[in-house]
Amino acid sequence: MSYQALYRVWRPRNFKDVAGQTHITRTLQNAIVQQKFSHAYVFSGPRGTGKTSAAKIFAKAINCEHTPVKEPCNECAACRGIQDGSISDVIEIDAASNTSVDDIREIRENVKYASSSVPYKVYIIDEVHMISNNAFNALLKTLEEPPKHVVFILATTEPHKIPLTILSRCQRFDFKPISNQAIVERMKTIIDAENIAVSKEALETVALAAEGGMRDALSILDQAISYSDEMVQLEDVLAVTGGVSQGVLTEIVQAMYHKDVQEALQLLDTIIQNGKDPGRFVYDLIYFMRDLLLFKSAPSLEGLLERARADEAFQSLAEAVSNDWIQDAIMQLNQCQQEIKWTNSPKVFIEIALLTITNRYHDQEQKTGSIDSDAVLQMNQKISQLEKQLQQLKQNPGPAVNQPEAAKEKRRPARTGKNSYKVPYERIREVLKQAEKQALKQVQSNWADFLSRLKAMNAPAHATIQDSKPAAASDQALVVAFKYEIHCSLFLEHQETVESVLSNVLGRQLEIIAIPDNDWTELRADFISKQEKSNPEEPKDQSNPIVDEAKKLFGDDLIEIHD
Repeated sequence: MSYQALYRVWRPRNFKDVAGQTHITRTLQNAIVQQKFSHAYVFSGPRGTGKTSAAKIFAKAINCEHTPVKEPCNECAACRGIQDGSISDVIEIDAASNTSVDDIREIRENVKYASSSVPYKVYIIDEVHMISNNAFNALLKTLEEPPKHVVFILATTEPHKIPLTILSRCQRFDFKPISNQAIVERMKTIIDAENIAVSKEALETVALAAEGGMRDALSILDQAISYSDEMVQLEDVLAVTGGVSQGVLTEIVQAMYHKDVQEALQLLDTIIQNGKDPGRFVYDLIYFMRDLLLFKSAPSLEGLLERARADEAFQSLAEAVSNDWIQDAIMQLNQCQQEIKWTNSPKVFIEIALLTITNRYHDQEQKTGSIDSDAVLQMNQKISQLEKQLQQLKQNPGPAVNQPEAAKEKRRPARTGKNSYKVPYERIREVLKQAEKQALKQVQSNWADFLSRLKAMNAPAHATIQDSKPAAASDQALVVAFKYEIHCSLFLEHQETVESVLSNVLGRQLEIIAIPDNDWTELRADFISKQEKSNPEEPKDQSNPIVDEAKKLFGDDLIEIHD
């Protein structure tokens, strides 16, 4: 073929052309100049980061006619012969197809012979982790004490599979993924030399899609050049890679954040219908969210963005969304990414993820708004009560002595103790006189909702009132029977809060009067006895064993007898 791919034509021939690996090329150059290079090296790192190219450049540099030099001249017979593969002393071996002990035994036999045309015989073994354990053991002795004219360079993408006995006998260099900026600069050099027009956005998108590999970047660029007409645009690269533009990602995130489910699902459907890869879309969206969170947290680190450009729309979106929302969205998308690996319907899982992100944020916002409204209502009621008390103090600055009528009646002896609570018997009797069954039923039917609201507010009163029960109710007051006397005392400290929450649930204001459960039983029996004595002519219900048994099980409050 007359045409060669860009990554083959522009394969590095000097150390300076190896992009993004300065920490390795500088070390090797200094070792060559000082004639202190090792007999064995391990070059490890991701694909397309320059491992084999650096090995070949190293072989040319140590065999160059002008050595010691930092860069091979690429003009002498040794450099040209190594470059085109005509010199047999530089041997490139594919370990994936030469894994047996016999292949290593052949190497052991050949290393004994001196090089024929260059000073050093170099063995470049690619994907060396594919060699079997027995073959590694066969290579061990030769690798430890090779002849002075032999250099081994072992290249691999999985160094953890190489035995430690081999690694300990080599100098190891870890090639890192190439940064997007370094990839873009290298591609600019290539397109300028090839006289190809490529937009800046297209180059940046190619670098993002390459994921740190220069060979992948040049392959994508080569493909985009073939797809485009005159100038390679962003749309051409997206069409080739199956990626989604930043503008579409921004629109989807905005739709989810503003709870526009219809817009988000329509955008997703358009993406899938256009033939975009669902897995690639989720991958791009996760990294877009990551860049959004990074830019929002530290705008000065714009150079660390991997899937986004900090344009005006991106900056506006970063100001609008919250950090918590972004983090929750990333977690949901990560879970979706794991699930679509094992399904034939990835679109369904992506739709569920988008709905979950939108609805979860919506539910949290509603819950927060409800709690805030309750807090504001309590604050307003507290302010109004304080204003009333202040007005009373202005009108009557002297000490107010309030003698209730209940003092004239025969009262039980007051309890003494740290948590003593004086039961307002007369006030409760007034409530019993005005009590209505319908009012009590309304409170009982809404009591569970009332307790749940108290619990949602994290109100301290919930702990004291959760074991209580409504005993009697009128239009203006509610008698609540508490299990213990101490709960009545603690209730007084939070009475205003409890009454405000209850009024929100019922839609009307009720005063809550607390009474211990034992006192309520005695007071109720005494009240019923007095009512019967005051109405002797009223016919009494005849005893019925079924009614008596029902009263034992459910109590008199819940029993209503009909003829």
